[in-house]
Amino acid sequence: MDLLTSLTPLDGGWSGETFLAEVAGERSVVRIFAGPRHAEHAAEIQEVLLRLVRGLVPVPAVKEVRRADADAEAPGLLVTELLDGVRGDVLLPALDAQGQGVVGGRLGTIAATLAGMPHVAAGMFVDATLRVRPFAPDLEEWVAQHEDLLDWSDADLAGLRAVAAHAQDRLDEVGRVSLVHGDLNLKNVLVDADTLEITGVVDWEFAHAGSPYADLGNLLRFDREPAYADAVLRGWTQLRGDDPATARERARSADLVALVDLAARKDANPVAARAHDRLLVIARSRDLHATDQSRLLTSE
Repeated sequence: MDLLTSLTPLDGGWSGETFLAEVAGERSVVRIFAGPRHAEHAAEIQEVLLRLVRGLVPVPAVKEVRRADADAEAPGLLVTELLDGVRGDVLLPALDAQGQGVVGGRLGTIAATLAGMPHVAAGMFVDATLRVRPFAPDLEEWVAQHEDLLDWSDADLAGLRAVAAHAQDRLDEVGRVSLVHGDLNLKNVLVDADTLEITGVVDWEFAHAGSPYADLGNLLRFDREPAYADAVLRGWTQLRGDDPATARERARSADLVALVDLAARKDANPVAARAHDRLLVIARSRDLHATDQSRLLTSE
């Protein structure tokens, strides 16, 4: 593929590294893995993941991959097909309750499918063999590592520690590890506006091996309209067999890892700022499921 063609930034991401390219009338998506935050083999890792899940989860076909070359100061690059569909975060607010339920159910099934793909140990993928760099801390240690960055009152931090201890107890009940997309939310899914079929799950940058409930927690983090959220849980439980209340509790427990990480970077982007506010509500109420924004006004 001739990558000297013009590149147009795609909407929806914060990285500014995803582009639309057109060569000889054929459009593709080009992801450039620039910057130190990316693993050395980020492009190859995403290629392997897309090939691994294709046929189980709707993902774009890989057209080309180029490994990063530090000597040539060339970043890794991944070229995939351009999928049809509307971003889920754009489409869902325009749907009625029935439509939201259809989309939610299908996303719950996707999360459950990924949760059924086992891995030996939790960690971030480091190369194309999907070897992992293990995660060291549990939730309580994770919170301790981020307390200074949160810059909260002693009372709020005490509430967060209590929630983290409870959440870790719930996660300890699971006892297995699976493939995790790591950013499975409406912004990273494409939906056919007419049929409401999920046409693509994109942006696998944060994929890792971890809690089977992590992607479910991401789907339920902010989008909690009953028609949607209840359907997500139905889609999950029909495939995984969990009780919905148990699945929700474990999902919110697993998602606490991401909420803490995002909250500690609240000024990075609007999603991080929203995560910070949600985590503060959770800490002050000592309730994983809390959404009451009035709790931001006073520390308990």
